[in-house]
Amino acid sequence: MRRVLEYATRYLVLKRRLPAAFNRVPIYISPSAGLGFLFRSVERVDAPLLRAAADLVRPANIVWDIGANVGLFTYAAAARGGPSGQVFAIEADTWLIGLLRRSARIQPSDSAKVTIIPAAVGSQFDIASFHISRRSRSSSALEGYGQSQMGGTAEIQTVVTLSLDLLSQRLPAPDVVKVDVEGAEGEVFGNSVEFLKRYRPVVVCEVSDRARPTIEQVFGSADYLFFDGEQPLRGTSPAQDPPWATIAIPREKEMLFRG
Repeated sequence: MRRVLEYATRYLVLKRRLPAAFNRVPIYISPSAGLGFLFRSVERVDAPLLRAAADLVRPANIVWDIGANVGLFTYAAAARGGPSGQVFAIEADTWLIGLLRRSARIQPSDSAKVTIIPAAVGSQFDIASFHISRRSRSSSALEGYGQSQMGGTAEIQTVVTLSLDLLSQRLPAPDVVKVDVEGAEGEVFGNSVEFLKRYRPVVVCEVSDRARPTIEQVFGSADYLFFDGEQPLRGTSPAQDPPWATIAIPREKEMLFRG
């Protein structure tokens, strides 16, 4: 039954509004990015991600959303950042890029400007194959990565990959970076110690088992603390290892977000 629903709703687009904490800004979503969008209110599709946006993004912040999907974090961050902020939504899937652009056109003037960058992020500037999942498009991944939830490959798109260093040469330095790249976290952050030391962004990132040693080493070298993003920041202690839903905070900024 689930597979039938996934197939039948793959190109269904719905207009929804984010919760009141994000000024109920409009956003276009699709069950093709997760069946939860069909059966749940937007605030229940990924409550930890929305809580991270509410807790971490401040007025006038610069936000990079790497693996933006339909833009749940993108447009929540834009609402929190306000007209003086900027959000850069980086997404490789051409169909989801279209949804992101549609949502950008209907944002209110009191949200941050959203710039959509059609690309993947990896270890270097390159051309790569991006596999579109047969099931939820949120499971799509760069070749060599991906999770079992993909259910196979529906199509392969050729994409440009950009590194964090290259992005930092072209974009304003980020205050917050969110990363959801289906197992390729080590590819994104493997050479990023100097980037993290220089810019000190707060990072929201899903961390796969495969990438955990790299994330632990890189962020430890840059003097970051790990927190479990599935729990409220206030009242929780740092984690020894990066959890699945990681929030990584520079040690000197800990009390700004947990005090």
